[in-house]
Amino acid sequence: MRLACVQFAPTFADLDANTDRIVADIERIDADVIVFPELATSGYFHIGPHEVARIAEPLDGPHISRIVSAAESASKVVVCGFAEVHQGTFFNSSVIAGKGLAQPQVYRKTHLFYKETLGFAPGDTGFFVIHLEHLDCHLGMMICYDWRFPESARTLALKGADVVVCPSNLITHIWRMAMPVRALENKVYLAVANRTGAEHNNNEDVSFNGQSAIYSFNGSVLADAPEHGDAVIITEILPHETRIKSFNSINDIIKDRREERYW
Repeated sequence: MRLACVQFAPTFADLDANTDRIVADIERIDADVIVFPELATSGYFHIGPHEVARIAEPLDGPHISRIVSAAESASKVVVCGFAEVHQGTFFNSSVIAGKGLAQPQVYRKTHLFYKETLGFAPGDTGFFVIHLEHLDCHLGMMICYDWRFPESARTLALKGADVVVCPSNLITHIWRMAMPVRALENKVYLAVANRTGAEHNNNEDVSFNGQSAIYSFNGSVLADAPEHGDAVIITEILPHETRIKSFNSINDIIKDRREERYW
């Protein structure tokens, strides 16, 4: 299975231009699964409900429909972050669509970061895993700040994920230490599609630090991107290799858990 992450700087609030870019990437990138950053269709730093309302659309909205159609036409699986409106509520979401899926599905970010809390509601989908039968892959999603909570990746692993994808707009630096640990402690592949560039809103700047990466289930780096500039990283993975969670003849990182001692 060929897994790709796309790193770029979305144009702030220009959904048409960003969608054009995403669709072109879907068509040209030679991979089975392509992961784009968080809020890739709109850019990130939209503060408050009035600003979010200008960029949000439903799952069947015009820009997401173009992305879904491109994924289906290219026979690829695409994961892409966007601002979603659902029944009048705004969510920081990610769509997964394309080959092997009967219909597009959406994950809504569980843990909101910083001023996202002023415009978005906490996600209500929970963590779930999708079986991509044609790739023999069980794929789970989290978004950016979800990584900070070990329960996010662990929940996906317990639900059978072989691969965890993480559309991101990361601005801190400690994620580079934690992400490979999330892969190692759960024995899953982990793909982080981060963005680059900077945005300014209401007298405040945010800068994004790139370095998108795909980690193996042992925590090693399989592919990574530079801190600045556009990049596409691609690697071959074998999802089934994550499923044996033992590391010697006695111990198993899932079976050895003692849940009764954790609360």
